[in-house]
Amino acid sequence: MVDHTRRDVLKLSGGLLGGIAVGSTVTAAESTDRFIVKANAEDLGSDLSVVHAMDPVDFTVVEGPESALESAGFDYAPDVEIQLDRPTMKQDVGAELEDEPLYGLQWGKEAQNVPEAHEVSRGEGTRVAVIDTGVAAGHPDLAHAVNTDLSQDFTGDGYGAAKPAGGYHGTHVAGIIASNDQNEAGVAGTAPATEIVDCRVFSPSALASFADILAAAVYSAAIGCDVANMSIGAYPISRKELGSFYGKVVNSVMAYGRRQGTLYVISAGNDAADLQHDGGVISLPNEASNVMSISATGPVGFGWGDDGFEQPPETPAVYTNYGTNAIDVSAPGGNYDPEAAANDVPGWYYDLVLNAISLPVFGDDGSYLGAQHTYSWVAGTSMAAPNVAGAAALVASQMSSSNANKVRNVLRRTARDVGDKPYHGAGFVDVEAAVKD
Repeated sequence: MVDHTRRDVLKLSGGLLGGIAVGSTVTAAESTDRFIVKANAEDLGSDLSVVHAMDPVDFTVVEGPESALESAGFDYAPDVEIQLDRPTMKQDVGAELEDEPLYGLQWGKEAQNVPEAHEVSRGEGTRVAVIDTGVAAGHPDLAHAVNTDLSQDFTGDGYGAAKPAGGYHGTHVAGIIASNDQNEAGVAGTAPATEIVDCRVFSPSALASFADILAAAVYSAAIGCDVANMSIGAYPISRKELGSFYGKVVNSVMAYGRRQGTLYVISAGNDAADLQHDGGVISLPNEASNVMSISATGPVGFGWGDDGFEQPPETPAVYTNYGTNAIDVSAPGGNYDPEAAANDVPGWYYDLVLNAISLPVFGDDGSYLGAQHTYSWVAGTSMAAPNVAGAAALVASQMSSSNANKVRNVLRRTARDVGDKPYHGAGFVDVEAAVKD
């Protein structure tokens, strides 16, 4: 059965991405005419154009001359661009989930006891924002989930929302959360009955504005999302100078979200860095207050090693960031054997995370023509975060009102203790234990 499914995936994909540690991001360049200002939009002068009014947190994103900000005495910092790394390339629901033809390759769902959790909840009545490259509402495994009316493009590039205009990454993330488990096709998500809101912050250039990301986070809370997944981040940023301002605005945004009942689930990053002892730098937004920072785990040898699982699915991924007090929980993000990957040993990529992807298609004039929908393996803390976001949606679905702190506490309290706290925080997320808590 597993061999048959592998052939199906090869046929469907038309070539595998096999991306390792994608989704880590780095600061690229400071803007000279776009700024994040500590002020409400109504308090700004006519020399400044408002890009994003974030009045709930008393910040505004503006374009205009820096001299206008200096003369007004506002506290501000330049916006910064962030670069997304990409690879070169209630019924017997549990039984139904296992009927999804590619489910046998989704080792992460089984490791988290997702089929058992679906006997309690599939995420009904919840809403999850995906702040990313864009989610393909047309993908067969996501067509049931994406709310196209609420989805929004924060880039201003004209391509719109509910489409993968910024790349396949956001669709893969959304698929991990909400892929359809009852269409007898493709893969399954952790919370297939949740509603997905696409908040696109990346353009086809692969660059995102930090300010756009913050605006999307505020919007997610304002529209009542129970969870906002942010498989993005900037690292390293100095804790002094700009880092101090960025930390202030991020903490304000996350505190607003918590008050609104929105839990921000954020990838820890893929630099193999000790965030607890990295000296004078900070990773944002995952090191902000009131968020969940997620590290990545994965097997080595799943379906291709001589002895099956040569390393179990709770094994810390070779690329994941870590650090005592910097990680809330760990979750399946994919792993790999460097030697096997370098030598392209058959099947090495089965240790990555399989889910939906959509590849954008553009005309010669740059117009968006649509997307190619398929499935592929990708790895990174970007894939670990949505596994937790999906679990959070299942927990939230059982609460009478959205409460970010309660959801976070449940996920931490019920996480499986696998030791090695710097890599796992409170433990490896156990979805079944969380929904039955």
